[in-house]
Amino acid sequence: MPRISPHGTWTSPVTAADAAAAGGGAQWLAAVDGALWWAEARPAEGGRVALVRALPDGGVEDVLPAPWNVRNRVHEYGGRPWLAVDGVVVFTHWADQRVYALKAGTGGEVTPLTPEPATPQGVRYGDLRPGRAGEVWAVRERSTGPRRTDISRELVAIPLDGSAERVLVEGHRFFTAPQLSPDGAHAAWLAWDHPAMPWDGTELFVAPVAADGSFGDARVLAGGPEVAVCQVAWETADQLLVLADPDGWWNLHRVGLDGATVNLAPVERELGGPMWKLGTSWFAPLGGGKHAVLDSGKPAILDESDGSVTRVDTELTVWSSVGLVATADGIAGIAGGPRHESAVVVLDPDTGKWRARTPQPASLPPAEYLPVPRERVFTGPDGADIPAYVFPPTNPDFVAPEGELPPYVVHVHGGPTGHSDESLDLDFAYFTSRGIGVVAVNYGGSTGYGRAFRERLREQWGVVDVRDCAAVAEALVAEGIADRARLGVRGGSAGGFTSAASITMTRTYAAATVKFPILDFAGWTGEGGETHDFESQYLVSMVGPYPETAQRYRERSPMTHVGSLAGPVLFLQGLEDEICPPDQADRFVSEIDGSGIPHAYLRFEGEQHGFRKAETIVAALEAELSFYGQVFGFETPDVPRLELSR
Repeated sequence: MPRISPHGTWTSPVTAADAAAAGGGAQWLAAVDGALWWAEARPAEGGRVALVRALPDGGVEDVLPAPWNVRNRVHEYGGRPWLAVDGVVVFTHWADQRVYALKAGTGGEVTPLTPEPATPQGVRYGDLRPGRAGEVWAVRERSTGPRRTDISRELVAIPLDGSAERVLVEGHRFFTAPQLSPDGAHAAWLAWDHPAMPWDGTELFVAPVAADGSFGDARVLAGGPEVAVCQVAWETADQLLVLADPDGWWNLHRVGLDGATVNLAPVERELGGPMWKLGTSWFAPLGGGKHAVLDSGKPAILDESDGSVTRVDTELTVWSSVGLVATADGIAGIAGGPRHESAVVVLDPDTGKWRARTPQPASLPPAEYLPVPRERVFTGPDGADIPAYVFPPTNPDFVAPEGELPPYVVHVHGGPTGHSDESLDLDFAYFTSRGIGVVAVNYGGSTGYGRAFRERLREQWGVVDVRDCAAVAEALVAEGIADRARLGVRGGSAGGFTSAASITMTRTYAAATVKFPILDFAGWTGEGGETHDFESQYLVSMVGPYPETAQRYRERSPMTHVGSLAGPVLFLQGLEDEICPPDQADRFVSEIDGSGIPHAYLRFEGEQHGFRKAETIVAALEAELSFYGQVFGFETPDVPRLELSR
């Protein structure tokens, strides 16, 4: 019989260590000579990213031993970090950001292909692609001055023999996806400039390639200021497949060198997504006029013969855009679902059956302790739809005392141009199995619902997101699902901003967990110098032009409203974060000190934007649980007590 115990006090087999182990996983999947290879994040190895390959017997082996760390910091979020071409494995190494090569027949010897930078990590490379014979093409990013926004970028060719690299294209702020046509006669790439983000507008360029490898005059084939191209691939010598949203939805198009464009399946659904990392992919041609696509993150088949997009009936409902591969026996990708942790899988699109190529975790908690998310659509005060996933308290061993409603925490995704989904999240299960509900809100501005929904946040960041999250929390209270007195809000990065804005500018929540946040809009601009170049003009579209709308920047910044905190706050911050550096959290907490408001601030050495080390993930989760226990009034004897300052 289940025991009666207050929400928050339920004992659970879901540990913070389980969540830390799940914080790794596969990324950047590709096929090499018919075998699947991928990069693999390992929290237990200090967050190192290994390069591994699947073996014919079903096993997996490392291609590169420690300490090689296959990761780069182009745009700070990174881009495709490895490539196998002409019998050579080419990769970027985190420690110095150089490009290296592992050549067959050398006994595992690794040699650098790019020079050592004058300043540590001062030159970065990403989005590695095959180029002409004997070379790799890549995005090169260079620091040119002392400010975080002193950056230049170009596309370069890196010879595999270690000779000097050469510039292919320059002249734009951002580049990605350099690709040579099948006949070697043309090159294609994407580019855009400040203040646009890649989901606002990008341009697809093509240029002839001369005998010496130089590019001729470039011209634009697709895209523009209000059209975002998020993926491109050569189909034939004179045709490209292009994911773009000229009609407000990312659909797959065929574009000829003459500019003729055909939408292969016009649907009001998102078959693409935001380019947060360079080298992401949402489609893979299958042949015979069929293509594997990700339909709002779910696997589907696009059939040119009838213009249909049909989702595959499978329990793996959440697929990553860092690797979608057509194989001889199906579709390979990195996928998971409400009951399955993300893994490298091969899916039969006809039957929905799949098999995992990565070892499944031996310690995955029993299914009965994992919440089954309920997809909901709430209504905002302006009548707009607010999609969300509700993760209810779930533990077969306990029930709450009669009449007690559970505390609920609103989870705010990052971006803000991002989204939450129904995938298994052991961070959420850590709380729900202890009796604390979680609701993940796709507020206005989230991806997956078309450009119009995405642009609800144009010049409205700090308004629409805060309002939508509060509307969902209030609806759960009105429905008798959540305890009004015990509502919390949590999030990291842009989600950290919304969490901080919510606890300072509304009275909906009793507590907030704010991770590696944005807190002062004016500082988070190119002029303010408190963020990296990629997002330094993001706020032009999200808030307004600066300094023309400086008052708006001030009014919406949580830093302005420190004295209006509605309740206790927990800050979690990596000290090597270049996207949301600790400066702003430091200032905010110094303003709270001595105010009487309970608060805590944990700063983690060696962590960047988002936590990668197992010990950090464990410490952060346990601190968050202790924090909620102290604020919401329940005991948490199984975790170290977090000391709150006032």
